[in-house]
Amino acid sequence: MKNKLITTVMVISLVLVSAMPVHAVEFEFQSGAQLLMDLASGEILYENNTHEKMYPASITKIMTMLLAMEALESGKVTLDEMIPISEQAAAHGGSQIFLSPGDRVSFTDLMIGIVVGSANDGAWALAEYLAGSVDAFVEQMNAKAQELGMKNTHFVNPHGLHDENHYTTAYDVALMSRELTKYPQIHEWATIWMDEEFLKGKIKKAEGVYLSNSNNLVRYYDGCTGLKTGFTNEAGNCVAATARREETHLLAVIMKAPGRPVLFNEARELLNWGFANYQSVPIIEGGAVVGKLPVDKGQLTMVEVVAAEDLALLLPKGSGDDYERLVELPERLPAPLTPQKAVGKLIIKSADGEELGSVSLVPKAEVARATFTTFFSRCLSRWLQFDRH
Repeated sequence: MKNKLITTVMVISLVLVSAMPVHAVEFEFQSGAQLLMDLASGEILYENNTHEKMYPASITKIMTMLLAMEALESGKVTLDEMIPISEQAAAHGGSQIFLSPGDRVSFTDLMIGIVVGSANDGAWALAEYLAGSVDAFVEQMNAKAQELGMKNTHFVNPHGLHDENHYTTAYDVALMSRELTKYPQIHEWATIWMDEEFLKGKIKKAEGVYLSNSNNLVRYYDGCTGLKTGFTNEAGNCVAATARREETHLLAVIMKAPGRPVLFNEARELLNWGFANYQSVPIIEGGAVVGKLPVDKGQLTMVEVVAAEDLALLLPKGSGDDYERLVELPERLPAPLTPQKAVGKLIIKSADGEELGSVSLVPKAEVARATFTTFFSRCLSRWLQFDRH
C-alpha cells in the first residue's frame, strides 16, 4: 500500500522593519574581488570578479581550521589535547607564535594562535597532528574543497605562504567561510583582540607571545564576529569578515586589496550596505521537530521528523507579507530509516506562490527493520490485549 503524501499548510506572518527599498548599487572598489553573503541562507547579495583565481595568503587557514573543527566534532581531538611541535613546524617564518621544537600546545591555544595571530607554525603543527603528515592534511583540504563545491581552488599547504599552485577565488573563500562559521566556538576565538602574555609559561619562550588580532574590524566594527585576514606580496591584502546585527549575519570577502586601509574600508562598506538593505528572518533551526510519524515494519513504531538544517529567509528591509509554510510528509514511513535520507520537505512560499526557501525533513533517529522476534512479540502483545477485552 503506497503512502499518501500529506501537505500541511501554515500561514506565517513575517513583518519586517520599515526601511527604504533596495536599489541597484555601484561601488568604487580598488581591490581585485569583492563578495557579500548572507550566512544564514547562503544568498550572495553582491559580487564582483568572484570566480577569478587569486592567491589567498593566510585566509587559507579558514580551511585548516574547518578541518580541525570537524576533527573536534567527531571526537578525534579534544580542546585540551596537547599537540607536539616538530622542528619542521617551528621552522616556519612569516606570521607565527614562536613555537619551538619539543613544545606541546593545546588544541585550543593553537586554534587561537591560528585565527588571531595567523600562526604559520601553529597551522603546520596542527596539520601534522591531525593527518599524520602535512601532505595527507593537504589532500584532506582539497577533498573538502571539492565537497563544498570550491571548483577553482587548489591548496598545497595549510598556512597560505605563497606558492604558484596554491590559489582560490572570493566565491570559494565564501563557501569555506560559511561552513566554518557553523561552529560558534570559532567566533569566540576570532574576536579576541589582544593577549599580551599568550602562552606564557606554556612554551620554551617563557615570557609568552604578544598576540594582536590582525582583523581591525574585531575592535572597530559594530557586531564583528571574525573571521580571518591574509597578506603576502603576491596575494595583496585579503579578508573574510563576518558581522552580526540582530538575526542578520553577513560575510564580506575582499581579495587583493592594495593596502590594509582599503581592505577594511571596503569590507566595512559592503557590510554597512548589507545591514542597511536586508534582514534575515529565521524560519526553523536544524534538528527542530516538525512532526511524529508511524513506521511500518520498524524496530520503532514511531519516529520524530526534524529539519535537516537551519532555514532562514533573506528579505529586503521594508517588505512584509504573509508567507505559507508547507510541510510535505507521507502518512507513514517504511523502515529502514536513516537521518541522512530525507522523508519530506518544509517549503516556504510567498503569497503569490513563489518558493522562497526549503529544507529537507529527516528522521531524528535511525530505525532498523524489525526482526522476526520483534514482529512476533508485537503480535503476541496485541493478542493478549485483545484477549483481555
